[in-house]
Amino acid sequence: MRVTASNKIKALFSFLHENRIYNHQVQRNYYRSLINSTISVQENILSLLYAVANTQSRPNINHLAAFFKYLHVYPDCLNSFDNFIQYLDSDAESNFKCLFHGLSKQKGWGDKTSALFTKSIYHIHSNTYDDELRLWDDAPRTIGEDDTIYLPVDAVILAIFSRIDDSQQWSFRSINKLLSSSYNNSDMVIWDDLWFWGFITQKSIGNARLFEWNENKYWILKECDKNPHKINDIKKKADEFLNILNIND
Repeated sequence: MRVTASNKIKALFSFLHENRIYNHQVQRNYYRSLINSTISVQENILSLLYAVANTQSRPNINHLAAFFKYLHVYPDCLNSFDNFIQYLDSDAESNFKCLFHGLSKQKGWGDKTSALFTKSIYHIHSNTYDDELRLWDDAPRTIGEDDTIYLPVDAVILAIFSRIDDSQQWSFRSINKLLSSSYNNSDMVIWDDLWFWGFITQKSIGNARLFEWNENKYWILKECDKNPHKINDIKKKADEFLNILNIND
């Protein structure tokens, strides 16, 4: 009996839920590398914004430069969660949904990078990461029922959904719409781990992507544990992840 796309998605979520510890360690190390307790809140937020903006494969340098020039001239807008959202959109509420939408409206910022920054702000202010990572006293530590968190969809995640169901033209919006119809905000945070497992199990051959363990990609992630035993453990988990994607192939 052929496994449906819906069942594969459910199996993937179960895998991500059961193996949260792996990407959590990577993300914790990533945030620690960006946030420095000896510098100001404004400088730390700028560090995070720069890091996220530079994940773009084809950034619009002119637009991003104008965005960062303003923040350097008027750094007070970075003093708090509410101040930054009001800078992005003076009519917006102070929540994660408005942070995403306000940032995505800025020239040079797309949906993926806006969602990535928003997710990062949630991470460092939630109760699941180190207290010293928190920067804004007024940033919510939980996602309210009326709030929304989005999955940062890039080429890695698009390839995964195309692998699951190649009959659709997947996009940031279609993937988030599909997942949000069945999963709540806390679940969407778990779905964020999908990038890690997808990244280390894909190889690019021209315009095509092969799905197999890619140890070289694991090695270029600075924040990953390079202990041979840990790498072997990760490889076994990556094989489980691939088995879910490859059912019926």
